[in-house]
Amino acid sequence: MRRSSVGIREVAEAAKVSMMTVSRAIRGVEGVSEKKRAEILRIAKKLNYVPNSNARSLAVENSNLVGISLPTFANDVFAEILAGMRGTFEGAGYASVIDTTEYSPESEQRWVERLLTWRPAAVILTGIDHLPDVGQKLRSAGIPTLEIWDVTADPIDICVGIDHEAAGYELGRYAVTLGYQSPAYVGAPIGRDRRADARLRGIKRAFDEGPCSHPIRVAGRPERHAFGAGAAGIDELLQESRPDVVFFLNDHMAFGGMMACGRHGLRIPQDIGVVGFNALDLTTVLPVPITTAKTPRRQMGVVGARNLLARIHGVATERTTTLPITLIAGETTRGE
Repeated sequence: MRRSSVGIREVAEAAKVSMMTVSRAIRGVEGVSEKKRAEILRIAKKLNYVPNSNARSLAVENSNLVGISLPTFANDVFAEILAGMRGTFEGAGYASVIDTTEYSPESEQRWVERLLTWRPAAVILTGIDHLPDVGQKLRSAGIPTLEIWDVTADPIDICVGIDHEAAGYELGRYAVTLGYQSPAYVGAPIGRDRRADARLRGIKRAFDEGPCSHPIRVAGRPERHAFGAGAAGIDELLQESRPDVVFFLNDHMAFGGMMACGRHGLRIPQDIGVVGFNALDLTTVLPVPITTAKTPRRQMGVVGARNLLARIHGVATERTTTLPITLIAGETTRGE
């Protein structure tokens, strides 16, 4: 007899609940009322759903371990997100195990595969771009999963973050209103950081809609040292015609770029504008405040952790939570 192709997703859709709730109901763990469990089991039987024994063996069994995957520890952004998450989890009695991928999808997949053998209570991934097997394995295992720092309408389970393309667009529109027409961008090489790519798309769109007389020039810097990468990006851009405003991947790169502008005898903002991203603590002590966007990093960690704790206990939450950024008009761009 051919095995039924009905999976946990179909049962969840028929029962109008999440896949995590179906998993918990079938496994008989806490977090699902008896009435709802009976209804889910009835629907599963009607659909001829046969639980995958391998996935079930990997599922949560009163574990208090939360796995957290970050791209790198060498970025203040992820340190602040992590601080918000860990404090919330520890307060709820959960421990965390953390690994870094160095922006490698293959490393992330290998980590998820290892983590599943530990039967975690939940998993946190950075961003929304993963190898196909990652989402498939987590869904099949019925593991509550949070994607942090980015958003999508179709997350693995839930996501909390910012809209990076919209953030880039907001910064770009602000620069357009200030009269900038010859933009440039210094950041990660295209394709290495999808979130950076999304912000660049937003910046491009803003200038395409304005009276921009030059296409945006891009200096992709592979260096890991952010300050040096920002300075090297300016050096590269100035080998050709000078842009009138430069957007940087983050505030660290922007600071390095500012130092390079000084070496080249360029005044900020009279000769060239500088725009950062994230509003890191660094920007509060600079003699010239950077124009940047403040991202809600710690809040993102707290909200994401709270939503994930709700999912662990079988409580439905918003699948997609988009937090706002705040534009900070500094003194590295022209006055309005």
